[in-house]
Amino acid sequence: MPLAALVPLGPDGFDRAEAILRLLSSLYGRKPLPDTRLTEQQRARARRMLQAFDGRRAGATQQEIAEVIFKTGKLTRDEWQAASERHAVMSLLKGAQAMIAGGYRKLLRHRRRP
Repeated sequence: MPLAALVPLGPDGFDRAEAILRLLSSLYGRKPLPDTRLTEQQRARARRMLQAFDGRRAGATQQEIAEVIFKTGKLTRDEWQAASERHAVMSLLKGAQAMIAGGYRKLLRHRRRP
């Protein structure tokens, strides 16, 4: 039975068409087109944001999260206060909160020039 889809062709039409091509490739066993919405760095950051959020939700401290994500090892209180990883974890958690609040939708679209 053939599949059917109704696809709105507004400003996001190109993104939708690209997503449909990836879906069709997957459904029919073809190699999917590369997904160009995120760079490797953006993918890595999104992965770290999810790890940080999961750790926080599981009750881990920010320092424990840094130990896992950045492999910092145990740091003294003073070392932790001065560590760049401390600020990185705070940024990851802030980014994760923004994604949870609806920012994840931006991942589905290509960046557009204003």
